[in-house]
Amino acid sequence: MNILNNIKPLILGVLILFFTACKSSKISSDGTANLSLTSKEVIKENSRTSPDFKTLQAKVKISYSQGNDSQTHTVSFRMLKDQIIWISSSFNIVRAKITPEKVSYYNKLDNTYFDGDFSLLSDILGTDLDFEKVQNMLLGDPLFELNRTDYSMSVSNDKYLFQPKEQLALFELFYLISPVHFKIDSQQLAQPIEARFLQVDYLNYQLIDKQNLPEDIKIIVLEADKETVIEMSFKSVYLNQDLRYPFKIPSGFEEIILK
Repeated sequence: MNILNNIKPLILGVLILFFTACKSSKISSDGTANLSLTSKEVIKENSRTSPDFKTLQAKVKISYSQGNDSQTHTVSFRMLKDQIIWISSSFNIVRAKITPEKVSYYNKLDNTYFDGDFSLLSDILGTDLDFEKVQNMLLGDPLFELNRTDYSMSVSNDKYLFQPKEQLALFELFYLISPVHFKIDSQQLAQPIEARFLQVDYLNYQLIDKQNLPEDIKIIVLEADKETVIEMSFKSVYLNQDLRYPFKIPSGFEEIILK
């Protein structure tokens, strides 16, 4: 059995577990894009929505489906901004921890563990990743820096559409930004040569401590003729509490070595 296929649901869940936004000062009165705003103004408003917190914790319901395989789990999620992303399933059966240095997890069901670099995540999404890029994705911020020099803006279906002025041969990148709260409504990364496509949609937000945090998220991953869908629901969200991030690989577990 292919070990990478076994751990993809967990890693993809960790990758897209958290997106957040702050209130914006330029809110459209009718929810439609204001064509008078320049790309500079939209980018500025989007940058204002960067999250401002030290820690976050939540209960997250994750539904995963790929072909005939479907799973639903509720996990505990914690984040120490810029330092740790932590997730634990019921009874601590599966636990994962991402830091700027490495990606680690263990699974008590089969007594295995992984403790390595970001090459695993990079392989799954088909682009080089580090902690900052992973955190940007999890916070609902652009995976790649958004600026008016490198990106062009248009309006599509009453949303702001940003795309690089020169799309690269290896991948194509698109951002859809809401004209209401100026956060990204959808991030789309297409890799035609590799037949890969990633789409992250932010469906609903909830107001927590004056910040708009996601409530429902849908992720679609296409790879050749295989489709993976992950849906997430965030409940019991709290900010800036004192949290612990315990992680210790149990003795006797077998290390997963990716070739």
